[in-house]
Amino acid sequence: MSTKKSSWKDSIQTFGRSLLLPIALLAPIGMVMGICSAMGQSYMIERFPFLGNEILKLVLSSLQTITSIVFNNIPLLFAMGVAQGMAKNEKGIAVFSSAVGYLTLNVVMSVYLKATGTMADAAVAAQVGQGTVLGIQTLKIEALGGLISGLVAAKVADRFYRLELPLAFAFFGGKKSIPIITFVCMIPIGLVIPVIWNVLTSFLISISFIFTAPYVGNAVYYTLNRALIPFGLHHVLASLVRFTEAGGTYMINGTEYVGILNATNEILFNLGPISEYWKQLMPTLTSYLGGAQMLTTLFRVPAIGLAMYHTSFLKNRKIAKGVILTCCLTAFLGNITEPLEFSFLFISPPLFILYCVMCGIGAIPYQMLNICIGYIRGTIFDFGIFGLLYEDTQWISLVILGIINFVVFYFVFKWFIVKFNLETPGREAFEIEESASVLLKEKNWPAIAAIVIEGLGGKENIVNVENCISRLRVDLKDPNKVDQIKIKDSGCAGIFFPSTNHIHVVFGPHVEFVRHAVDDSLKK
Repeated sequence: MSTKKSSWKDSIQTFGRSLLLPIALLAPIGMVMGICSAMGQSYMIERFPFLGNEILKLVLSSLQTITSIVFNNIPLLFAMGVAQGMAKNEKGIAVFSSAVGYLTLNVVMSVYLKATGTMADAAVAAQVGQGTVLGIQTLKIEALGGLISGLVAAKVADRFYRLELPLAFAFFGGKKSIPIITFVCMIPIGLVIPVIWNVLTSFLISISFIFTAPYVGNAVYYTLNRALIPFGLHHVLASLVRFTEAGGTYMINGTEYVGILNATNEILFNLGPISEYWKQLMPTLTSYLGGAQMLTTLFRVPAIGLAMYHTSFLKNRKIAKGVILTCCLTAFLGNITEPLEFSFLFISPPLFILYCVMCGIGAIPYQMLNICIGYIRGTIFDFGIFGLLYEDTQWISLVILGIINFVVFYFVFKWFIVKFNLETPGREAFEIEESASVLLKEKNWPAIAAIVIEGLGGKENIVNVENCISRLRVDLKDPNKVDQIKIKDSGCAGIFFPSTNHIHVVFGPHVEFVRHAVDDSLKK
């Protein structure tokens, strides 16, 4: 039983680590995209005329377009990252197969929608969770589609990379079978998901009346909003509240406005703070939009990042600092919270659930404090424009509420990480010291690889070599041939056996270079 638990835990940790590659890409790209998007907005140009310079506008819009391609294809990146991280054999083919699987998944779901007559018009597609993905109108299940495709491709790669077929079909055997089998596997999955999705979407619509309940409706909304991020359904929820009766119906100067966003647009851009509807409706409306989102982007995310930094091992903080800081700035500047959220979602699902609940509870005082900060996004730029430059926004109240959220999130996350010994950035099992070895200092990777291979019992004793963020992960034929004293001469920070024929050798951030050198030596 303990072996099964250990194997399950290792699989979950490997899965979580496999997302770090796309997350590492999202963080800096998202930061650039957020800045360009904010500075290209019309309300920014009105207040800072120099941003209206045609050349500058062209540069900003071009950068936004270029960087947006990454965020428009997050599921595909996740598919490839998961396949690369989870597959033990033929990783390259697994990555290729994950892309095949993701394309197949989307087109099968599209075929299902057409066949069942449930394909929505483009104008209302977002309200039922549909949209265009890689040129295909289909269900937008976001990251979940990528995760499923990556996991299937990795499993198929490990199971069938040595598949033998009859002579007539031998060409399609072995690793060539991996993308073919992945393609076949994704067809039934693509037919089942829409059925499940329809049930979930119907459920969201059926409980939508709860979202308009005074003071607590936005708390329920934000709890669900965060919880649905891994599944892509948060877009459905947001669209329901913004554009349909689920967000309420508002009578403004004799005209009826359906949904949160339509009413907000009228008051914010046409009537302004002098209108009677400003104090009457804006605290409620903006509690579902950028104002309440700022509690997360400007206060909660930095608090979580600081908690991760302070709980990281002292000698690893230099490494952790860059990752954490970039994730925080991505949210702060670009309203993109996924890089930080995904950094602990799969490491500790209970912590993510707690995070969702805390986000909801922390939003309850927003309406009570009469905060009136729009608009859709929740960046520091939006706070400056819609909070500071507009009148009667009660921005000081938002800051006070944000500080309270910051303190609560910081101490809860710090306690939870330490209590359950979570491997958040900088909390690998061993502290890494760069000067532990002259060889490491000199970056003499071939010499280090030679020592490691010898200490592991030679080439003939090594079955498979992989690496994660800080460790070599090696499968062995005979663990009794391992010479731990010899391996330590390489300058590694630690050695341990998670299972009988599997050893971890900790090198910290240098591990990837050590892995390449070991691979090169094994090929000779």
